[in-house]
Amino acid sequence: YALIISGIRRCGKSTLLAQLSVDRYKPEEVLSLNFDTPLLYGFEFSDFRIVDEVIKEHEGCIALLFDEIQIVDGWEVYIRGKLDEGFYVGITGSNASMLSRELGTKLTGRHITKELFPFSYAEYCGFTGKTIGDSSLYDYLHRGGFPQYLQLDDQDVLTDLVNDIVYRDIAVRYNIRDDHSLKSLLAYLMGNVGNLVSATKLKQILGMKSTSTVSDYFSYFEQTYLINFVPKFSYSYKAQLLNPKKVYCVDNGVVFVTSSSFTRDEGRRLENMVFAELRRRYSEIFYYNENRKECDFIVVRNSVPQLAIQVCYALTAENRKREVDGLLDALSFFKMGHGLILTYNQHDKFSVGDKTIEALPVSEYFKD
Repeated sequence: YALIISGIRRCGKSTLLAQLSVDRYKPEEVLSLNFDTPLLYGFEFSDFRIVDEVIKEHEGCIALLFDEIQIVDGWEVYIRGKLDEGFYVGITGSNASMLSRELGTKLTGRHITKELFPFSYAEYCGFTGKTIGDSSLYDYLHRGGFPQYLQLDDQDVLTDLVNDIVYRDIAVRYNIRDDHSLKSLLAYLMGNVGNLVSATKLKQILGMKSTSTVSDYFSYFEQTYLINFVPKFSYSYKAQLLNPKKVYCVDNGVVFVTSSSFTRDEGRRLENMVFAELRRRYSEIFYYNENRKECDFIVVRNSVPQLAIQVCYALTAENRKREVDGLLDALSFFKMGHGLILTYNQHDKFSVGDKTIEALPVSEYFKD
């Protein structure tokens, strides 16, 4: 079978794949190849014959590890052939298309997929040796969880990451000549993390060619794991498509280096972090907006709404009613009995009628 590890660039996919192979195979049994290197730029399907020649020369090889093979059109056919020959194949890729149902058909079901993300808060604490609590949470909200950035403490790591995604993964791959519009759109999205966005309005704001172009760019950003768009909850799929979506980023550190407005808003940092933590755990996440009441996140599992979560940096006399009322409305709509308000460092628990609301620090809720 093939193991496919998919996720944003530089989140540790290659390291994980190498670690897994070390546990199972001797060094002489493994052949590794990175397709995202200048030496292999322009690699085409017909060039796989060269890879086959290298494999033949590599006596005793039974495991093949390929980084970023999705760059090569038709790679699935080649991998299926290697599986037929009895090889173990490990693959990394920075495009969500590698998890598509179509891929399962092309590989005839003989694959296991895993999504990898930058370090979660708990992983960040383990990696840096920090303890769970306010201090480490503050650091994580500002630095994010990309391993190389945490090691080097150099913002150029994150700047280069964003540039690689914009130019190499999107502009080159999809033959986009107007990369200025692409960068402008990304800057706008990063500056509006946690806010509602729509392709129609952004076409007007940024003066782009068409709504469909903006929608395509949305899709490209999401495919590279850089940006996520959270739809409004509705039992109608059409309504989900038509309503504005809330925009979030995979990692706070990336937003920090691309948006000056984000650096000043601790509440949006916290909300973006909560989304990223939820995204690691759940595939279906929505926001709630009915009766002029809002709830930040509705988590759906097996087509059933399971969790209602409000995010508030600090509950105060000024915002408490708004936050609680929005959560209560969502709980009533979904017939749930318990709701969460995730905060920076506050605890609270109270009942309103037959509903229980619990306020917890983010560091406590996501400590595992």
